[in-house]
Amino acid sequence: MGDGRRHIGVAERRARLALRQRLAGGARAGSPEEVAGSLVALHGTDPSTVYLAVGARLADPAKTVAETERALYEDGALVRMHGMRHTVFVFPTALTAVVHASTGLAVAARERAALLKHMAVAGAPDAAWLAEVEESALAALARRGQATAAELAADEPRLKERFVYAAGKRYEGVHTVSTRLLKVLGVEGKVVRGRPLGSWTSSQFRWAPAPEHAELDTAAAQAELLGRWLAACGPATEDDLKWWTGWRVTEVRRALAAIGAEAVSLDEGPGYVAAGDAGPVAAPAEPWAALLPALDPTAMGWRHRDWYLAPGLRPMLFDGSGNVGPTVWWDGRVIGGWAQRVDGEIVWRILDGEDVGREAEAAITAEAERLASWVGPTRVTPRFRTPLEQKLSA
Repeated sequence: MGDGRRHIGVAERRARLALRQRLAGGARAGSPEEVAGSLVALHGTDPSTVYLAVGARLADPAKTVAETERALYEDGALVRMHGMRHTVFVFPTALTAVVHASTGLAVAARERAALLKHMAVAGAPDAAWLAEVEESALAALARRGQATAAELAADEPRLKERFVYAAGKRYEGVHTVSTRLLKVLGVEGKVVRGRPLGSWTSSQFRWAPAPEHAELDTAAAQAELLGRWLAACGPATEDDLKWWTGWRVTEVRRALAAIGAEAVSLDEGPGYVAAGDAGPVAAPAEPWAALLPALDPTAMGWRHRDWYLAPGLRPMLFDGSGNVGPTVWWDGRVIGGWAQRVDGEIVWRILDGEDVGREAEAAITAEAERLASWVGPTRVTPRFRTPLEQKLSA
């Protein structure tokens, strides 16, 4: 390039993705901690996504459920908490302070203000009352270790108080104090999602006290988080970074400067990599296939996705809110989707309209069998249904 920036093309971006996202055969991980550390964050809105994302990247997928539960609920090496874009993720616990300071504080302030405003409009008790309830609820949670909202309400009955939200509007609803307050406490980094009430696919969960963490400077925490993400997912455009973090563009630029990010050229325009990471990256030794779950962090990792996901495939693979469904990958690009039928069978379909060849079909079939081998009789239905997933699972 005339400006001295190295151009990183689609082929190299796919090679980086394969290796750093733990998807190529020789790059697979030995533990859920390695997976989460490599990806920075696993989407945790749908509990099954965490396990499916880990299982797709483990060298021994038979360990997926037991090892992920160990890391989340026994060793505490991973934590499920609110993070970027007001979304629930699973992070390495060591990143708790970084996530809280870099993304949680601003959102938390808005969430608490909104709760108090809605309670005031509804004629509910005031901020002082809410502070008393909060203190009592957190003390009850500390005594129990983990608890459901109902169990906390048994200890602190004021959590059962109800108020009308958006009275007179089409989205009017009745909220309990516990529902809104626990959400606010989660964003504020005071509580996290604990062990589910049922199996690893259950969306009913207990709450637990958040891991103790230092209060970091926001700018320093943003630089730390952005540096980790670029190392795992770079190169990326400024728009990708703004989208993934949910920050203002001024915050993104400040963090890029702080970590000394290197500018590169991408097909869609200027991009960035972590300092010292602009050199070429060789492709994996062998082509690879993967079946990734709905909301997988690789499929959702960038705002600009044409380099790995053809625009024509999106209507079948995304829901109306922009959530990606289960995807089939071949050598660095999405070529279709998959689903699980009622009888447990894993089925898949290629969408891109081209003959990908016998090697690809054999590799995808092997991945489907690999997935079925550890999921077993467990029924996995994505929280956000997409057109292809619904069609295949019928």
